[in-house]
Amino acid sequence: MTIDHYVRTAGDARVRSATVAAYAVAGVFHVVTAGLFAAGLSLTVLGFSTVVQPMIGLLLLALTLTLRPRPQRLDTDLPTLREADAPALFALLHRVADSTGVRRVEAVQLTAGFSARVVHHGFRRRRCLALGLPLWVGCPPQQRIAAVAQALVESGPRNVRRGVFVGSALGALRGGVRAMGAGGSQASARIDVHAYRADEMAAGVAVVQARSRATERVLWLPRIAAAACARLLLRLTRPSVRQARLASDEAAARTASTRATLAALRDRQLARAIDVEMHRLTVERKSYAKTRGAASGRDEFWDGVARHAERLRERPDAAEAGPPSEAESGRRRFRPAVEDTDAWRRARLVLGPQHPATITLDEADRVRIEDELRPSARVVERLVLRDGVTRTA
Repeated sequence: MTIDHYVRTAGDARVRSATVAAYAVAGVFHVVTAGLFAAGLSLTVLGFSTVVQPMIGLLLLALTLTLRPRPQRLDTDLPTLREADAPALFALLHRVADSTGVRRVEAVQLTAGFSARVVHHGFRRRRCLALGLPLWVGCPPQQRIAAVAQALVESGPRNVRRGVFVGSALGALRGGVRAMGAGGSQASARIDVHAYRADEMAAGVAVVQARSRATERVLWLPRIAAAACARLLLRLTRPSVRQARLASDEAAARTASTRATLAALRDRQLARAIDVEMHRLTVERKSYAKTRGAASGRDEFWDGVARHAERLRERPDAAEAGPPSEAESGRRRFRPAVEDTDAWRRARLVLGPQHPATITLDEADRVRIEDELRPSARVVERLVLRDGVTRTA
């Protein structure tokens, strides 16, 4: 395998050097943030006899507060399941985690996206599996196991972007850039000249816009520096993300079989079509809500999504891709700097060793898991009917 040989020889050294550089940049960021906090606190407390020093100290403390680490939080609107709520589902997830050698998840949060990913939330960085119901109901059982295995392994230690040290720095930089973003001066206020006290309103808007522009000028340099540092970290962590994806494919192939992993990667192309079908079902349910009883629409939404996914999978153009040609797999112009594509990942699995399934989901377990997910699925359905369908990233 020309691609795999290139990645494992030249790619490993590149991953190590990029990872070391990412840790160095994140360390510099953490040191600078701590230094700004110490300097701001010292100027505010020790220089209280003057006026300028406390003002500078407060500005430094405000900048440090803007660049603080932001632990991720779970969406409170989405249903969250614990092990006591869904023992059969968590038994399957624990088996997959133990088979792939990663840490188990403590919670499962159901979403309306065609995806599965692990979220580290809170200061203790607890692991929660954000499981998209369209993916779960639209995929066969073995592909569900493959998708879960990929999500669990991709968020493991190989992915330094999701780690504590680099991940906290990247999250703080992203949050700081958003907080220091352009304010209200970009928007032009439209005030009716015939409105009551229109001149006073226009004067107030002008004052607010002037203050916003002054704030943007002050924060221009920190915002540019934070954005550049965030882009640098994203670039340096890209090789480790690539290696984590390759490791997730291999672990999923050993757990759910190579065939199921190939099918799970191929079905990612159905995300857009399933989003469109969910939007159509949403419009249909809203249009005929008064003419149809509540019991008649019970579980029909997700059953319709599953049937549509099955129809898409049976289309001739959705057939499983075979192995690439010799010229395509051995082309010399391939470089690992190019971002991974699903086609390349499928090619690696096709050309690699074919693994049988070590974990399977029988019919009894599948029915139990569906019964456990049914109340939460109705909650997600109500959210989709209320908020609409968001395009899957």
